[in-house]
Amino acid sequence: MKAVQYREIGKGPEVVEIETPEPGPGQIRLKVTAAGLCHSDWFVMDLPADQYSYGLPLTLGHEGAGIVDKLGDGVEGVELGGSYAIYGPWGCGQCHACSQGRENYCPHAAELGITPPGLGTPGAMAEYVIVDDARHLVPLGDLDPVETVSLTDAGLTPYHAIRSAQHKLYPGATAVVIGAGGLGHVGIQILRAISAVTVIAVDLNEEKLALAKEVGAHHTLISGPDTADEIKKLTGGLGAETVFDFVGAQPTIDTAKAAVAIDGVVHIVGIGGGTMQAGFFATPMGAAVRAPYWGSRSELREVLDLARSGGVDVHVERYGIDDAVEAYAKLHKGTVRGRAVVVP
Repeated sequence: MKAVQYREIGKGPEVVEIETPEPGPGQIRLKVTAAGLCHSDWFVMDLPADQYSYGLPLTLGHEGAGIVDKLGDGVEGVELGGSYAIYGPWGCGQCHACSQGRENYCPHAAELGITPPGLGTPGAMAEYVIVDDARHLVPLGDLDPVETVSLTDAGLTPYHAIRSAQHKLYPGATAVVIGAGGLGHVGIQILRAISAVTVIAVDLNEEKLALAKEVGAHHTLISGPDTADEIKKLTGGLGAETVFDFVGAQPTIDTAKAAVAIDGVVHIVGIGGGTMQAGFFATPMGAAVRAPYWGSRSELREVLDLARSGGVDVHVERYGIDDAVEAYAKLHKGTVRGRAVVVP
């Protein structure tokens, strides 16, 4: 089968021919219908050799959907021929967090060698993918897998961050979204769908800000040294009750810190390498800073239900598997509008 793999440190993705995998006991094989590209893939592929720990070759694709093609021994509750989305942050399945469906915060996954598909385990950027357990499949039903596969990360990650800050999303409050790309443009829609806050979108790219406005942002600002001051002006000098930084670079984190209101919340979602000092005299009084990771299994179901109701719509660029390298190049250059999806 064809697969998109990272095979050599520093070389980037390649389209290769590999053996079609067979499901073992308890496993499920999907014929992939869609696989999403993510900046996290480039974060992994840009790591130097002394920091890379994901194994080679690595089949990419931590956003995946497909049709159940073959069942391993003992699998129950999964329909052959059914269309499913893959829940990516796999955990041990037994601990307190996992028993709540919060496998994204499993404390034992690393020590047990459990890794997400596309981030250690062979991912969905291929014609077939193996899923380790039926609990990691969520039925898509009548949802278009190409239009919704990105919700398994680009929807779930902002949804988890936003839900955990929902106590600050009251009418009259302001939410700032820094980065209006793949995750940010979905985050804006989620904020508009589940709250009555005023949304301010911040980005360096005019086209992405146009998309932000299109999907519901009330205000858009070009990112720069004066962005926090502009946010303060829009909020009567108070700052924003919530700031969601989907970039995570030092300049955007500095903006988030300067723009958050007293007793507000900053969520650093992007993995741009920046850090924030927190504490007395470092952040506004009462302000909280979090670095949320992915989301829970129940939250993925909620995101998909939100898509069914029309509350969120991912802007997708489609590519064949032979064009995946080109798609990754566009992603790296920041020229993808919304989210790129490979359709094998």
